[in-house]
Amino acid sequence: MAKYGKPRRRRWRPHLRSQTHPFLFTLMTLNAAAELGLTAFLISAGIKTPVSTGAYRSLLILLCFESVWTIVFTASYMIWVVDGGAKILASVASSVIWLLATAILWGATTGFMHNARVGGDCADEPTISICRESLTVEALGWTEFSLCTVTLLATAFWMGTTVSKNTHRDSRTLV
Repeated sequence: MAKYGKPRRRRWRPHLRSQTHPFLFTLMTLNAAAELGLTAFLISAGIKTPVSTGAYRSLLILLCFESVWTIVFTASYMIWVVDGGAKILASVASSVIWLLATAILWGATTGFMHNARVGGDCADEPTISICRESLTVEALGWTEFSLCTVTLLATAFWMGTTVSKNTHRDSRTLV
């Protein structure tokens, strides 16, 4: 109950970050781990396959690096948030910058992978084939790009609601 008898309406927006960030960062970590395993396999097996062009192999190596990058930073961010330490490293501003850079990397590399990948939609290929595996690498890349973008938008939305709430609260205290 509020001070004057009117019940206060609970807001869910300020809790958005605390509820969605661990979930989204966990999804990003798991997706990047799947991407890491598949790209590492394709890099090691890719020398003998007809799909292995120079650009394709370079993009696989870049996607493998991005997977490690994503795993290290998302896992670190989750540990810092849960632990409550290293506040400058786990701040909202640093996560926004990291998410923006990571989304750009995933989007650009996966877009280039789409053009460099040979094989089309793999309709006549067996279930387990290099064509389908490279198609899966591209799909996981687009998924990681989407997760980064959704997390970035959720963070921006949370920051906007928090700033507007604080501004509204500050304007009431001045009157």
